[in-house]
Amino acid sequence: MTRDPRTVAAAMVTAPWTHGCDLTVAGAREAFTDAHVHMLLLTDGGVLRGTLLRDDLAGATDPGGPALDLAPLAGRTVSPDSPVEEALALMREQGTRRLAVVDAGGHLRGLLCLKRTLDGFCSDADVRARALEHGGLHQIGQTGG
Repeated sequence: MTRDPRTVAAAMVTAPWTHGCDLTVAGAREAFTDAHVHMLLLTDGGVLRGTLLRDDLAGATDPGGPALDLAPLAGRTVSPDSPVEEALALMREQGTRRLAVVDAGGHLRGLLCLKRTLDGFCSDADVRARALEHGGLHQIGQTGG
């Protein structure tokens, strides 16, 4: 991928799917049955409270337990004003393709999504097209928290 001079705000998906902080481990596992879902965003009043990856659920034994207890923020967020190249370096370092985009107050502003091909970032148009392929726009910008 060539050098990208944009900020994270210019490259992020602006209306990611979110879940409320009451999401259970079973609910998180169900959300991850969609192969396109890589990170769950747990919000409360627009504030990001936790991020969940599939691996975070590996040791969870109580399906009714709160997913939030397994959902860290450290190392999984980036500022919308950050250079996209810095975010990409962090993604490569951590071996991840998703970073939650939050402002200084912790409000979720978007999701930075590295494409499977690792040659660019997903756009709102990409997400809309995929949702239409799967029967509708119900997932775009849906919030549970």
